[in-house]
Formats: sequence, structure tokens, C-alpha cells
Amino acid sequence: MGEKITAYRFDRLDQTLSQLNKEDCAIMAGGTDVMVLHKSRRGVPPKILKPLIFIDHLYELKRVYQNQKDLHIGACCTYSELLEDPFIPFALKDAIKTIAAPAIRNRGTLGGNICNASPAGDTLPLLYVYNAKLLLRSVTGDRIVTISDFIQGPRRVGRNQNEILAEIILPSIFEEGAYVVFEKVGNRNADAIAKVSFAGYIRINGEVIDDVRFAFGAVGPTMVRSIDIEKKLLGKTIPLADADIAQVVADFDKIIKPIDDQRSTALYRKTVALNLLRYFLSRKQYQPN
Repeated sequence: MGEKITAYRFDRLDQTLSQLNKEDCAIMAGGTDVMVLHKSRRGVPPKILKPLIFIDHLYELKRVYQNQKDLHIGACCTYSELLEDPFIPFALKDAIKTIAAPAIRNRGTLGGNICNASPAGDTLPLLYVYNAKLLLRSVTGDRIVTISDFIQGPRRVGRNQNEILAEIILPSIFEEGAYVVFEKVGNRNADAIAKVSFAGYIRINGEVIDDVRFAFGAVGPTMVRSIDIEKKLLGKTIPLADADIAQVVADFDKIIKPIDDQRSTALYRKTVALNLLRYFLSRKQYQPN
């Protein structure tokens, strides 16, 4: 007989937060990462050492709404729900379509993808180029952190024991004129862990670059992004000169440091990542999406 697990499922968020303030619990939303992380050999229940607290049903964590030009996404919105929501940008929906199979998308949540903090997390490159902010809620109030500060390494995040990731905020998402892409390279289009992923964001004023951002997944312990490198392209005109493209690619070549593992080699990952960047920068025009 397996060991008993204490579990809580409160009707309201404030009750959930109160329990988290009293006791260190393992938070369970969709469970698609938690159950894999704690799996045991076949036929043996997963060994979860902390009490479980379920949050996937809480209304406060499942809302999607616009606040001025910002988009707020509840952390417990499933991927399938986000695919149907008219507020969700097309590029993010494209990324969601590459995540696992429909059964996983029906359970997995955006907040879970962030808190799992995998270097190959499918939505993470886009959330980085959207400059995502995370609203963390506890009994003592709310605090907002950038996603790059929150994710500290593989499976390491800056969440206090008594906090829940409540919302993902995409600032200025409703500003017009941005062109955003997401590319994932894996063994299959979906239901596969990324070997390399890339997100690019660019906003043009006439032919001049007003803003540009890049993020790479699965080529480092966290998403690879460099605001200093991005700044070198501000004020440049489209199409970019070959020398400008070469300089940016060379700069990223220095900071992209993938590893060899069972899915791919470091050389392959770096080559593909730089090729995706080069292709994005070589476009003759960018149509806002």
C-alpha cells in the first residue's frame, strides 16, 4: 500500500493562500510536470514528500483580460483554453500548438510552464520577448517580477513558499506595429521537447527599427537574451546591412552555450539557433501581426 498524501482543494484563492502561509505545500495545477518529476517505477504511486494543494479550479487564476494596453493571463489557464481566447496573440498560439498532444494541452497551464523553468519550455522564449511580468500573490499582498528575474535556472524559480503565481502580464501587447515569430526545432512539430527554440520581436517605424528583441530556448540553463546586443540594432533601417546582421550573429555566438544531451548536440543547437536569428534579421520587410 502506498503512503498517504495530504491534499488540499479550497474553494477560494484566499483560503489557498492562507494554507500556503501555514504550510510548505507542493502546488498542483495541471500536474503534467509535477507528476513526471515525482514519478516512480511502474505500478508505484509517485512519491511527493510535501502536502499537495490544488489550484487549477480557482476562478481568480483563470481569467484573461485587457488592462489598458497590457494583457493579463491567469496562471491556471490551460493551453487549450488559451488557444480559444481572442485576446491571446497569434505568435503565442503558434507556440502553444507545438506543445505535446491535445490531452496534455487540456491539462497543462501557462503558469506551470513558467514555474517548471525548463530551458526547453515552449512558451518561454516568447514570454521573454514580450517582456512578461509575473504577479505573485500571498497573504501579505502582491509583488511583480520580470520573468527573467523569476526563472533562475533549471527548475529554480524565485517564488516564496507562501506565494502563488497568479497572473502573467504582457506589457503593451496591444500596441500596433510589432512583428513576432516563434520557431521550434524538434523531432516532430509537436509532442516533442525542443532541441532549439527561438522568438523574435521587431517594431518598425517607416523603415527604422524602433524596438527589437530575441530569445533562445534549450541553448543554456535559462532563456538566452541580451538587451545590450538588441540595442545595437535600434535606429537601423530595413533591410539590414549584411555587416549589421553578421555583427549581431557573432555577438550571440559568444553567449549561446548549449550542451550535448540525448536529444541533440551542442554544435547542432548553436548552428540552428544562429541560423534562425540570421533568417529573422535577413527579411526585407516585416508585416505586423
